[in-house]
Amino acid sequence: MTCVYTPNTSPWHATTRRPQASAGVWPLAHRPEAAREARKITKRVLTRWRIADETADSVLLTVSELVTNAVEHAQPPLNLDLSRDPGTRRVHIEISDGGPAATDGDWAASCTRGEHGRGLEIIDQLTAAHGDRQEPGHVIHWADVDARA
Repeated sequence: MTCVYTPNTSPWHATTRRPQASAGVWPLAHRPEAAREARKITKRVLTRWRIADETADSVLLTVSELVTNAVEHAQPPLNLDLSRDPGTRRVHIEISDGGPAATDGDWAASCTRGEHGRGLEIIDQLTAAHGDRQEPGHVIHWADVDARA
C-alpha cells in the first residue's frame, strides 16, 4: 500500500461538491476519554456501513490516533466527522480542533521522546492518504482509508 501525506488538501476537498455519504459530525469532550468515545461512535457507523473487520480496525486506530493527537497537542473544540465515498467506499475521517495549544497535554509533556511520536507513522501505514488544512478558527486533520465490504 502506498501512503501519501498531502497537507492542506484532500481529494474530496478539491471540489465544491463532496461526493460522499456523511454519517454526521460529533462534538467530543477535549479530554483523554475522547479517543474512547470517538472509537465507539466510529464502530457504530462502520457496522451500519457494513465495513469489513480488517478495514474497521484500520479506521478505528486512525480515529484513535487523530483524536489523541488533538487532545494532547491542540486546543478545543474537538469534533469527529465521518463520511464515505459511495463509489470507492473509501472512509473519510476528519478531526477538527481549535489549533495548536501553547503547551502539550499532561500525557505528552510527561513522556520521554521514545514513549510517543509514532502516531503519524501509524496513520501513514493505515491510510490511503492523510493531511490537514486550516480554516478560520480551527484545524482539520483528515485521513482516507480504503474500505472493503
